[in-house]
Amino acid sequence: MINLDSLAVFSDITKRIEQFKLENKGYLIGYLEKVQDGVAEITGLSKVSNQELVEFPQKIFGLVFNLEKDKVGAIVLGDWKKLRQGDEVLSTSELLSIPVGEELIERVINPLGQPLDGRGRIKTKKFYPIEKIAPGVTLREPVNNPVQTGIKAIDSMIPIGRGQRELIIGDRGTGKTALCLDTIINQKGKDLICIYVAIGQKSSRIARVVDSLKKYQALSHTVVVAANASDPASWQYLAPYAGCAIGEYFLDQGKDALVIYDDLTKHAWAYREISLVLRRPSGREAYPGDIFYLHSRLLERACKLSKKYGGGSLTALPIIETQAGDLSAYIPTNVISITDGQIYLESDLFYAGIRPAVNVGLSVSRVGGAAQIRAMKQVTGKLRLDLAQYRELAAFTQFTAELDPKTKALIERGARMVELLKQGQFEPLEVEKQVALIFAGTEGLLDDVNVNKMEEFETKYLEFLDKFYPSLLRQISKEKKLKTEVSEALKRAVLEFKEKYGYTTVDQKADEISG
Repeated sequence: MINLDSLAVFSDITKRIEQFKLENKGYLIGYLEKVQDGVAEITGLSKVSNQELVEFPQKIFGLVFNLEKDKVGAIVLGDWKKLRQGDEVLSTSELLSIPVGEELIERVINPLGQPLDGRGRIKTKKFYPIEKIAPGVTLREPVNNPVQTGIKAIDSMIPIGRGQRELIIGDRGTGKTALCLDTIINQKGKDLICIYVAIGQKSSRIARVVDSLKKYQALSHTVVVAANASDPASWQYLAPYAGCAIGEYFLDQGKDALVIYDDLTKHAWAYREISLVLRRPSGREAYPGDIFYLHSRLLERACKLSKKYGGGSLTALPIIETQAGDLSAYIPTNVISITDGQIYLESDLFYAGIRPAVNVGLSVSRVGGAAQIRAMKQVTGKLRLDLAQYRELAAFTQFTAELDPKTKALIERGARMVELLKQGQFEPLEVEKQVALIFAGTEGLLDDVNVNKMEEFETKYLEFLDKFYPSLLRQISKEKKLKTEVSEALKRAVLEFKEKYGYTTVDQKADEISG
């Protein structure tokens, strides 16, 4: 038999719960069970969603990261050491978003959009979610517009297109970041907005990067998102997604943006650390099973939208650090399979003085010539194949002194092209000057120039073109192709310069004297 008093109590409790829900606008309350290394375990939030924001005491927020049967895992977006066991945790029913907009340009921010440069609060009008589904295939169009890096070896042989995902991979200290900084600097005065995401780097190194961008007037078109090595793993995990969200704002405005993730190896380490603290099952190299999805859902957001949907583009340059050149490790193979090609920087080449230390044989761009201006395609031709053959022949023929004339000619030209493609840091070159130099090399006009004089030749020849043939460079830049008369003019310019400054090989001069 049902007790009427019990029914009344039950009814009263139900009313109180409903009233509580109304008063708290649907917020649910949980309790902090444990917190360590920036990761919290919470009980009681049975209705919370993945990627939802939760609020701890003292206005510290967290991001729901792990849903289990009896508890929830969340990464703390603040000073987790202030939290205590038993603290109340509120569900907010909101997804994590960050401020986006033109106001972020020239600023250094953390993954939540808060300023780190001491220049005051950033006032933006829009917020974008950290995580977002990538645009579908029907919204995209083929990549056909180049990102001019200003680096001869890249623009000529491994071109990058707007909307592409090109991996930069190599051991520590081989010039990966330098290559990206040169690319940012080369966009000065152009229409490409850059977002540089620093993940797990020392504060001093990030400060040097910012100083370099300021020195070369490149910060005026750049946003820097920084998650330092001293920051919690949760911030390092969020940083690339924050940078991508900022880039997507410009993409949706119909503009072109470039986002650099430096580097995703440390991003994977941060994700592994969080996952192990949450006791997720570990697999190969202690990474959780969904490590591939971590980077695929990030990099898939880079694309070139069709004109119907604004025509904007988001280009991604992820960086991966290898150990002893091992491309077959877990994270390198994962990211290689996600991207549209890779630029492999080799330690042996770097220490041999070939910089940028691009291994032509292992580097590839799946977009290829579609991301080059026609003039560059005309002059490069078989350049990449010739250089790969030169490296093989040079390694093979070092043990023999007798060479047939054809092999000797190939090695001599290859040696000059290697010297011609060398480039110092912070010295990006306009595409028309790259075309003029590579034209001289591939047409054999430099075969009689002393190899040791190639650097000097390049510097003086470019000064010569600026002084005596500026209209020729302007014509290449404007028309983006080499007409017959332009090619003839370039040949005349090289021959005139060589005759004026006397650039010939030592052997030739000796022959002339003996003759």
